[in-house]
Amino acid sequence: MAKDMTLLWGSGSPPCWRVMIALEEKQLQGYNQKLLSFEKAEHKSKEVLDINPRGQLPAFKHGDNILNESYAACMYLESRFRSQGPQLIPEGQLEQALMYQRMFEVLNFSDKLSNVIYYNYRVPEGERHDSAIKRNKENLAAEIKLWEGYFQKAEVGSYLAGKAFSLADVIVFPVIAYAFRFGLSTARYPKLGAYYNMVKDRPSVKATWPPHWLENPQGGDTLKEF
Repeated sequence: MAKDMTLLWGSGSPPCWRVMIALEEKQLQGYNQKLLSFEKAEHKSKEVLDINPRGQLPAFKHGDNILNESYAACMYLESRFRSQGPQLIPEGQLEQALMYQRMFEVLNFSDKLSNVIYYNYRVPEGERHDSAIKRNKENLAAEIKLWEGYFQKAEVGSYLAGKAFSLADVIVFPVIAYAFRFGLSTARYPKLGAYYNMVKDRPSVKATWPPHWLENPQGGDTLKEF
């Protein structure tokens, strides 16, 4: 079945990474895949545009089914291959509600993280303002503290929606890993750090770890003061 799948992806991209984690979890190794370079603008190539007219990664196709939004792809894979690999949607109503809440809530984290990390890239030099930079940093700091608080209230060793790894972890972990990649302190945020260290050793995560992170484990320091 995996041979009918094609994934075009970029290293370190949380949306790409979560699809790859989902594929591993559902035991769908052996799919067709190609690593593309954002720096070389390969995500704007005809190869990508034929699958994803937005010129974005991931570009994912299973047979005639195209799912380029990472949430859609992950939810599709769990629905289509529910009996294969671990069940990623909890049976319990409480756990399922929490899973969906954290899955979609992390969009706030992603947005605020990007506003800080990519501010200079996104905003032309003449349009940059110290007040905007300060506000973006304050918003991100508050968001990180919120997630640290969620883990403080959870049982030690818990995943995002309870004791079992779920779609919430598939979706959220790459965002948290991205924050630590850019210098977030595990000492300052010990609960987030404990979750990060626990999930990064999961086989599906280790198998899909961004290759350029392996080549250069150091990462950035944009968030070292947070």
